[in-house]
Amino acid sequence: MENTKVLLVEDNQEDAVLTLRALKKNNMENKVYVVRDGVEALDFLFCTNKYAKRDPHDMPQLILLDMELPNMNGLEVLHRVRADDRTCRLPVVILSSSDEEQVIVESYKRGANSYVTKPTDFAQFMETVRQLGSYWLNSSEGQPTGL
Repeated sequence: MENTKVLLVEDNQEDAVLTLRALKKNNMENKVYVVRDGVEALDFLFCTNKYAKRDPHDMPQLILLDMELPNMNGLEVLHRVRADDRTCRLPVVILSSSDEEQVIVESYKRGANSYVTKPTDFAQFMETVRQLGSYWLNSSEGQPTGL
């Protein structure tokens, strides 16, 4: 998995560490970028502010997006990702502790590819991240670049 590129948008340090640990355990930790809030996620994706020198063609293959973020929530990040031609086809998986139906429905309306509620059990969390990584990085076919 040398070319794995995941953008993990997670403000909770413990959840970020657990997610990175699960990806590493399943050999999917290469090139995981972690950002702590919605504004930083957009800066990373659109190569602005502190990411202005980042190669704009070096996009992640998967975005793991938390909903409850400082500065800009996950729904707004998702909306902006889907509204831009450079990022509109990137797979976005919501990985959130919220299981509120309204939030889930709105996530899908705004273009989430999947919504996963974070398990509170450590083993279940590790397995959930393993399955997400396996499906989105190994099994799923990406969008053709010419679309």
